[in-house]
Amino acid sequence: MNRQLKIFSGRSNPELTSKICDYLKLPLGEVRFSTFPDSEFHCKIEDVRGRDVFIVQPTCPPVNDSLMELLILIDTCIRASADRITAVIPYYGYARQDRKDEGRVPITAKLVANMIVRAGADRVLTMDLHAAQIQGFFDLPVDHLYAGSVLNEHFKSLNIPTEDLVIVSPDEGSIKRAVGHAKRLGGELAIIDKRRFSAEKVVQENIIGGSLEGKVALMFDDMISTAGSICGAAELVKKKGAREIHVASTHGIFAGKAIERLRNAPIDSVVVTDTVPVSDEKMLTKMKILSVAPMLGMAIKRIHQHESISEIFPSDDD
Repeated sequence: MNRQLKIFSGRSNPELTSKICDYLKLPLGEVRFSTFPDSEFHCKIEDVRGRDVFIVQPTCPPVNDSLMELLILIDTCIRASADRITAVIPYYGYARQDRKDEGRVPITAKLVANMIVRAGADRVLTMDLHAAQIQGFFDLPVDHLYAGSVLNEHFKSLNIPTEDLVIVSPDEGSIKRAVGHAKRLGGELAIIDKRRFSAEKVVQENIIGGSLEGKVALMFDDMISTAGSICGAAELVKKKGAREIHVASTHGIFAGKAIERLRNAPIDSVVVTDTVPVSDEKMLTKMKILSVAPMLGMAIKRIHQHESISEIFPSDDD
């Protein structure tokens, strides 16, 4: 590995960064963080003059703190004369505010992209954006990875007979994702008709597609936030006769009453990746966390060596 590569971690997910460095057999860059009494952030890094720098910082809760820390780290590296700066954002906060769905509201996903560009990042590496078009919000190269292959390998290891398997899309927005998993795992495809009445109120009414009676249902989504939608979908799938229900998501946000809802829902397992850290108090006995560190590590290596990312991570692997 070229000695000019240097990886730094923000404070939102240092465990993931350590795993990436272990995969690449590189030391973690030295950075000292401090928070002033008035809550302002400050940091100091080791020498990065002329280096190819990667800053790993998912903008997960507390979202505003994580975002501001990322911007400060980028600015620090610029002022320390880094040659190139790649913001590695495994989870992109504010991604759900990607359009004006009513009058007098912001497009905050675009605002965040502008801030990252203006701070001085040269490139962004991210994973499973809530809306793929967010890549176009950046006026710089964006490498968009998908955790689908990591999740698929887990379910393949369970050796579920194809004839027993149904891949369930929890809403119409996840149909493409469900189709991709069905291609790789086999089984039938079913789609839940979800109606959203507000940020908190969602109703699942019908299931379109294959029969669920006596089947094993796998539901995939990009994130689990409050878990209202996924638990409502699980209730409906259970009513339709599924004997097992497994839920998988790239980003386990688990906000609000999510853990309580998941605990009480008719779900046999919850599978997420480590793009977002899951605290001990949020861990469930039926929860499994898979690591995306090798995938991110390989992408970082290929970016550093000016090699193609798409050859390893095909864009349809979602």
